[in-house]
Order: sequence, then C-alpha cells, then structure tokens
Amino acid sequence: MVETFKLNDGTNIPADGSTYQAVSGALKLGYRHIDTAVAYFNEQEVGKAIKDSGIPRDEIWVTSKLWLQDYAYEDAKKAIDLSLKKLGLDYIDLYLIHQPYGKVDEAWRAMVEAKEAGKIRSIGISNVTPKIWQKWENIFTENVPSVNQVEFNPYFQQKELRKIMAEHKITLEAWAPLGQGNQDLFKEPVLVEMAKKYSKDVGQVILRFEHQEGVIVFPKSVHEARIKSNKDIFDFELTSDEMDAIRALDKGKGMHDPDAPGVEEMLSQYDVHEND
Repeated sequence: MVETFKLNDGTNIPADGSTYQAVSGALKLGYRHIDTAVAYFNEQEVGKAIKDSGIPRDEIWVTSKLWLQDYAYEDAKKAIDLSLKKLGLDYIDLYLIHQPYGKVDEAWRAMVEAKEAGKIRSIGISNVTPKIWQKWENIFTENVPSVNQVEFNPYFQQKELRKIMAEHKITLEAWAPLGQGNQDLFKEPVLVEMAKKYSKDVGQVILRFEHQEGVIVFPKSVHEARIKSNKDIFDFELTSDEMDAIRALDKGKGMHDPDAPGVEEMLSQYDVHEND
C-alpha cells in the first residue's frame, strides 16, 4: 500500500516522489509519484517509461511544470497541450507554475481552465516564498493551489512559509529534501545517532522526519540502491523529542533564494523551446 497525503482539492497524492532520471526502475521498485517538467526536457521519456511499465494509469501520479517562457495566456494553453502530447497522457495529475515570475496571473488562468476541462487534476505553484505569495495572493486565494514545491530539508524548514501554506491548506513538497548531498547535514550527530538507533541511514532518517512533518519528498538519484533505500522510510517512526531535535537544526535559509535580485532575469533567459 502506497502512503498518500490528501490535498485541499480532495485528491490523494502519493507520499513518495521518484527521480526523473530513473523512472522505469523507480516504478518497478514501487514508486508511484513521478516528477518532471518542461524545463527538464524529458517529458517524452517519462511518458514512455510509464506506458512501458504496464502499470494502470490511475495508479501513477504524474507532476509536470510550466516554464515561465510560456506564461502568457495563449502560450500557456499551448504548453499544457504540448506537455500532454509529450507525456502521451490524457491528463496530468499535478501541474505547477515552475518559477513565480512574469505573467503568473495569465499562466494561472490557463491552468485553472485546463483543470476545469479535465486536462489537469490538481494545480500548484513552485518556489513561492512568503514575499512572492504576498504579490500574487489575490489570484492564488481565488483558486487556491493544492501544492507549493520548494526547497526543504532539516537545514531549511520554511517555517514562515509553512504558516501561510497551512492557512490555505496548501501541501508543501520538498525539492532538495536531502540538502543536495550536503555532507555537513549527513554528519549531524543527532541524525547519525538516530540512524544507528533505527538501523537506518541518515538519509532515511531525514526523509522520515519530512514525511512526519507532512511534507512530500522528492529525493533524486540515478542509483537503484539509493532509490530503493529512499523508499524504506515507512517501517519506523521518530518520537516527538526526536522530531524536535531535528527541528532545532533549522538554519532558516537554503541554497536558492527566489527573492534574490537577478534571479528572475537569469531564469528568463532559459529557452525551453530551442529543441522543439
């Protein structure tokens, strides 16, 4: 049985997220949540892996993301249809605004309409900080996102953002849930001690912490052993004291700051259609 979180629109999203680089292997190992994006240039390969797996479509959750180059309303409508075509699917389970800059309001309108048309089951946002939420609050509270996918790990626990998300029942998804392999994080004595206690590795303890915090995780790996180990987090439970000890590791900032000057300009130069 795959564990799930219920989103604010009533759909159930699998708690496990697999790497886009090893979809076939991940599906064989029991993963049921596949995360891709227009900007990853691999929607076609993801779709093929899903088709070749032989697993019924309704047992797999597929997330993809709209790139900011396509946020103008008409462009967004075309991009959604192109994602469906490349994935070879009749619908996408979750579609996100990948970077919250530019014509976000037009992109969101196109996504709301695509959801109403049955092309998308749930819609969400990504890399939205408290400051960015404030900027777009009007459009997001009219049609509330189901998910906000942001950087999250024990060193960056997004406490201020999570308060805002909780008010609107928006589920947090983590990218970089293992701190992108930050060795300082993996050497934290409190985590090493818990790993020994539960006969787990530090990565599994971190992922278990995030799961108990109600966060959906996306640990990315191309190695089958690591993909398998990342899934083995549902057979133990951290105590409330252990959860508090990990919460105390929070440094309040991460590797990527969506609010930083120049980020929007830098990302806007990324062309996702040069190979189309």
